Amino acid sequence: MKHLLLILTVLALFNSCNNHKTITDFDVYPTPIGESLWIHYTTESTLFKLWSPNAEEIVLRLYKNGHDSLAFSTFSLTKKELGIWEKKVTEDLNGIYYTYQIKTKNTWLNETPGIYAKAVGVNGNRAMVLNMETTNPVGWKQDKSPILKHQNEAVIYELHIRDMTIHPQSGSTMPGTYLGLVETETVGPNNTATGIDHIKNLGITHVHLLPTFDHYSIDESNLDTPQFNWGYDPNNYNVPEGSFSSDPFNAEVRIKEFKQMVKTFHDNGIGVIMDVVYNHTGKTEESKFNQEVPGYYYRHWEDGSYTDAAACGNETASERAMMRKFIIESVAYWTKEYHIDGFRFDLMGIHDIETMNEISEAVLKINPDALLYGEGWTAKDSPLPEEKRALKKHTKQLYQFAAFNDDLRDGLKGSVFEDESLGFVSGAKKTEESIKFGIVGAIQHSQINYTNVNYSDAPWTSESWQSINYVSCHDNHTLFDKLKISRPDADLDDLIAMDKLANAIVLTSQGTPFLHAGVEMLRTKNGEHNSYNLPDSINQINWNWKNDYKEVFEYYQNLIQLRKAHSAFFMHNALDVQKHLKFQKANDSLVSFTLEEHANGDIWKNILVIYNAHDKNINYKIDGTWQEAVSGSTFDSKGSKSIINNIDVPALSMYVAFQK
Repeated sequence: MKHLLLILTVLALFNSCNNHKTITDFDVYPTPIGESLWIHYTTESTLFKLWSPNAEEIVLRLYKNGHDSLAFSTFSLTKKELGIWEKKVTEDLNGIYYTYQIKTKNTWLNETPGIYAKAVGVNGNRAMVLNMETTNPVGWKQDKSPILKHQNEAVIYELHIRDMTIHPQSGSTMPGTYLGLVETETVGPNNTATGIDHIKNLGITHVHLLPTFDHYSIDESNLDTPQFNWGYDPNNYNVPEGSFSSDPFNAEVRIKEFKQMVKTFHDNGIGVIMDVVYNHTGKTEESKFNQEVPGYYYRHWEDGSYTDAAACGNETASERAMMRKFIIESVAYWTKEYHIDGFRFDLMGIHDIETMNEISEAVLKINPDALLYGEGWTAKDSPLPEEKRALKKHTKQLYQFAAFNDDLRDGLKGSVFEDESLGFVSGAKKTEESIKFGIVGAIQHSQINYTNVNYSDAPWTSESWQSINYVSCHDNHTLFDKLKISRPDADLDDLIAMDKLANAIVLTSQGTPFLHAGVEMLRTKNGEHNSYNLPDSINQINWNWKNDYKEVFEYYQNLIQLRKAHSAFFMHNALDVQKHLKFQKANDSLVSFTLEEHANGDIWKNILVIYNAHDKNINYKIDGTWQEAVSGSTFDSKGSKSIINNIDVPALSMYVAFQK
């Protein structure tokens, strides 16, 4: 028996060592972080390079097209130092497709376009050599990004390219495409503006595009069949998605049309933010990364299995040198090549803090006005130590990053995970501290009791702009659906008032405001909670809504104009917020505050903001004489009406007054 126990113990130790070796082997790989792994094209030659330190052989195949032709040339790559393999082909390969195939452990892996592919054919299976300058629109060198003096001057509008134009009454001649999104003079019911004209008229400063890099979900070879997906399943990170182009079979088309979209937004004074998903890949064993260096780019448990903090089958290892290199170079590439104005990082908490700070340094060096933000959480547990994760609570260590404020989100409308949960605007009690926390942008403020804030017991930003203030996004129910489901007793007028009040709070708070496309016209997904792969009938913007709820759209227009006209709503540093923003009242269903002494150089000396979530008018006592700027749905920037002693604040609304 003793001998058996001894044998079992030795075997356990042996297996443990072997498992440990499987993981730590990655750390001994050479990491040539200074080497460029992008193909280098000239009219005379193309240099192909690939990092695969454990490869035994690598072949390069050349093709005439990106899908069904046979290879017309095959080359062996030569192994150089530090795990680099390369081959220079001395002819003009512009327009030629290619793949790599790696042999390791005496086994040939799948053909791959390589993780640094810049152009790909249909469904992203083959890369293409391309003179990128030929994809630039007219005037591309003169293209200018919007200039921001400070991050919280932005008003972000999150949209999905297909959603905005796929409805039959969108007026678009190119529905569901890059070019359709920026097609001007499109109209819907009763000649209401749609597409980019609608976006511009609304007054936002930046569009946030749900994933538009190449993803797996959509079969680009079969676009006659309607298909929908949010796109959080990355395939080729450095190439635009083909299903939004007019021709996914020709690799250069999606690139040209994506750039034209960006330029048209810029010509209209609107920045473009990309939603990026570097935290996991759409496939695991078959992913592009695993066809080059199996296992290296991912995190693993001690038994060698893939960890899954993304809840999508895997998570990438941003702390590893070559993964960090890839992410940093990828975002820098989008910033430089496509003139992108910012990035939203999906499940940012999976990434390590050091990588995120290096990302911000690289991006802001190219575009100093870029906006960087992300989800400060993970979906599941990760082996990355918590203190190294780019979590919301570590935002103070992410010097140029902002994070989504779920404290305010759920404080406003109730938990996104509990259908019947209520928030401040829908009748919940004791939510005032979460609202105040959002108003100041999650900074330290002496008038906030942090023990009563939703999820945070302490401030988590250094500056207010680091709080992305929002009440709804593509995830979970739309704002209107959430209010309708959680308040089945409320009539339409009350639901509209709640909707308007929720984003009135977002747009008059100190953080960076973020709106979900369609919220300005009571967007619904018919009560669906997770519409990531549901049909257009659920996800599309129905332009009849804008006609039906014209007054709601105009309210949002006026809200955005109010914010942009008054710099007191976006103070540039925490000290100013602490000095100039004073809370006046905060009790069940009411929060009020003043912005004092020409805060942030505002033309108004003092501003009074009242949020009334009661279902009836309230009498609010004031000292001195004030001018009424906003009451209910009425906006008067001149303050024609003087108020003395008492304000009659309408039910379920924001009220704003000022002193000159």
